[in-house]
Amino acid sequence: MVLAGNKGLLKYKVGASVIAARRGGAISAFDTLNNFLYSKEMILAGSSYWNMVYGNAIGEVEQDREGIENMKNLGQNMAWILKKIHNI
Repeated sequence: MVLAGNKGLLKYKVGASVIAARRGGAISAFDTLNNFLYSKEMILAGSSYWNMVYGNAIGEVEQDREGIENMKNLGQNMAWILKKIHNI
């Protein structure tokens, strides 16, 4: 509701969708979240793969090496975008 009453609140903000899932099928959730961020005129950071990690039990996601590396890359890319925006 905050966004409905404050048009443009997220405009030009940097964001990224991140999904934690037990198994496959998370791409539709990723797409849905991205569409929401785009509809709010946000700047989306990307990574080397879809921003997803996989796991079921507590701590299991930490074993997803590829997913964790992707999250580190995403963080670096977000930091780069923020620095570029700050220097404009």
